[in-house]
Parts: sequence; structure tokens; C-alpha cells
Amino acid sequence: MMVKGDYKPFVSIIIPAFNSEATIKDLLESLMLLDYDKDRLEIILVDGGSTDGTREIAKNYPVRIIVENRRGINVARNSGVKSSKGEILVFTDSDCIVPKDWIRKIVDDFRDGSIGCLGGSALRYEDNFLSRYADISVVPVLRRFRKREVLDNVKLLLRYPAGCNMAFRREAVEKAGLFNEKIHYGFDEDDLAERVCRLGYKMLLDPEVIVWHKHRRSLRNLLKQFFNYGRGGALLIRTGIKGKFSQWILISLLSFSAWIAISISLASLSIMFNKIFLIPFLSITFFPLLFLAVLYTIGFPGKMGHRIEAIAYPLVDLLRLLSFNLGIIYGLLRPKI
Repeated sequence: MMVKGDYKPFVSIIIPAFNSEATIKDLLESLMLLDYDKDRLEIILVDGGSTDGTREIAKNYPVRIIVENRRGINVARNSGVKSSKGEILVFTDSDCIVPKDWIRKIVDDFRDGSIGCLGGSALRYEDNFLSRYADISVVPVLRRFRKREVLDNVKLLLRYPAGCNMAFRREAVEKAGLFNEKIHYGFDEDDLAERVCRLGYKMLLDPEVIVWHKHRRSLRNLLKQFFNYGRGGALLIRTGIKGKFSQWILISLLSFSAWIAISISLASLSIMFNKIFLIPFLSITFFPLLFLAVLYTIGFPGKMGHRIEAIAYPLVDLLRLLSFNLGIIYGLLRPKI
């Protein structure tokens, strides 16, 4: 059922944070400019035991601060949910900045009573080599939606909310059982979106609901991020969580392993027996990079800072894929979580 007329539900903004003194001020400043009734809004910062000045900075703003020393971003999110009173629960991260109409657009989307969860786009805040890559990469670093969609379940890869820009109807979260605190590193928010949809709620992806995200500034940190995403995917499998995400993790690992095995086999055959095996080896090893280079050049003219990025970005894609799957393997083999 669609709500018409005046609709101003109470909204809780929940922000997990840990050692975020370098970024938290910009986020809180942007939240102070929101064009939503301040009497219908609360901001909750859940600090995961920071040892820097995160809490001291936050004390300068009308924000409720909760200190949560237990490990895990979902632990922090659940602490925020349990301490909140909003009908709509909105989540972002401490390294984001929001536009002033952010909450108003989210609330408008929840006029539709069938919507249980909402995902928006995360765009780059800064302009540099890696932030441009994050925005236009073939497999986006964070969610970036190009059209408005209402889905009844998680069906397609990357067509679901990201933790830095998502919202849930409170009743849906409570019925689904809150965030799974066993999941760390990555895919931590995705399991809840899938469970909410299983209850019969719809998932809305709205490209007009945006945040600006401060992407990783170094390749090392970007690859570490995707290694941890792989570890999070492995946890989905190890904890027995069934659904689309577990299936995608297994498909990724099996496909990547097959690609590596075939490449090594063809390289070995070309060395030991006949150079003719170099042709299929080069085809499956370097053709994907060439294809991606062409795709970046043709598909994103004017969006890259330098032409060399069309060559560099496919290499970053490959390194991300490698890091992600190594993270899965590490997470599956590690004896303890």
C-alpha cells in the first residue's frame, strides 16, 4: 500500500565507526545539513572501541554515542538497532558524505509499504586514479545503480544494497532477526537483505539515493579490502548460510581455480612439448585483459583521467579477482574465525 500525503516517519541513522578521526567530521557535518525534520530524526554513532579521537570529535555534534567493544561491524549495527527508535533504519559508514536530501529521498521510497530494504549508489568523493577506477570498474568496488528497480529477491550479482548506503523498515529487520554477527570482513549486510526478501518484502534499488564515498587511496589497501571480502564470503560458507551469496562465492572460487589450473597446464605443455600450446595459453590468459582494455576505452570515454588507465584498470581488475579468491581460500582453510 502506498502512503499518500504527509509522511514523516521517525528515522534512525546508524553509523558503525572504528578509528575514524580522519573522516568522521566530514560525515557528521553533512548530516547536520539534512533537510528532514530534526524532531523526527536521530543519529547514532556506534564506536567499536576506537583508540583515536573519533569519539571526541563526535561529542561536538548532536549525536548519540554508543561504545561497543565486541568485535564485528554487524555487532555494531545491531547495537545501534537495539538502541534506536526509528521506523526507518538508515545505515552509512564513517568514510562517507551525504547530500542534504538523502533522508528525504529514502523516506519517499518507503511510502510503498511493500518495500523492506533499500539500496542506493556510492559515488567517489575525490578524483584520483583509484577513485575513478572504483566508479567505472566493470565490477564496481561499491554499489552503483543505473536504474530504479524493485526486486522480490536477490537474483543478480551486485544488485543489492551496500552497507554504506542502505535502509530497512524496522519491522522487516526485527522479523528477519537482525544482522548476523558471525559474518565479518565482507557480505556482512547482504545476508539480511536476502532474509528480508524471503519474508515477502520488496527490495528497492534507487540510483537517486546517493552517498559520496572516500574510496581506498592505495592499491595495497584496495586489494586488502577485496581479500577481506573473500574472507567474508568464506564465512558465509563455513557458517552454513544458504542463499545466492554462498552460491556466488563457490562459483567464483571454482571458476578462478579452473582458470589458473588451465593456464598453468597450457604453459607447462608449451614448455615441455610444443610451442603450439602457447596460442591457447595466451588466449585465455591475456585475451580477457585485452577485452577489458577495449571495453574501458570504448565504454567510458572521458571518464578516465589518462589514456594509460584503460590499460592499467584491467590489471587492477585481475589483481582484485586474485585477492578476492585468495581471501576465500584463506577463509576456508583458516582453523578459527
